[in-house]
Amino acid sequence: MSVAGQLVLGIDPGTAITGYGLVRGQGEALALVEYGIITTPADESLAARLVMLYRRLLELIAQHRPDAVAVEELFFAQNTRTALAVGQARGVVLLAAANAGLPVHEYTPLQVKQSLTGYGRAAKAQVQQMVRWLLHLEQIPQPDDAADALAVAICHLRATQVSLLLRESGNRAIRESGLC
Repeated sequence: MSVAGQLVLGIDPGTAITGYGLVRGQGEALALVEYGIITTPADESLAARLVMLYRRLLELIAQHRPDAVAVEELFFAQNTRTALAVGQARGVVLLAAANAGLPVHEYTPLQVKQSLTGYGRAAKAQVQQMVRWLLHLEQIPQPDDAADALAVAICHLRATQVSLLLRESGNRAIRESGLC
């Protein structure tokens, strides 16, 4: 299936593993472009790992030239150290997108689940199955971080489509009312 339209880079941030997924969307049609993970060595300093993440993100952006970046928001974590590291990785993602002049859209895990499954408390496995189904894949993308990033990209494409439909229906209602 060939789909021309908006290309979104979805990101599931992390210091050790950052998932990414590129999805192109036109209306309801979705097409997988690429997905994977960016890993950084545990024996490197946090600063060095963040630089590696930043450089790899810039390479992905330069290679694919996405129209937008969608990133998962940080949710409450019981492990403060993990939450801080993920927050720092998110900052690097935001910086890379901003330096490339790309708009950034942030979604909570609840919003992503709601968008893909219709239920904000859906299990991770349900979201992954929907990613597989929506992108017409034989298997769920692996690892989980990449599947999560694809889910964030799909969430943004769906949010964009809904926004466009609402705008069009609002404009139509205004035209039909005779106000314009």
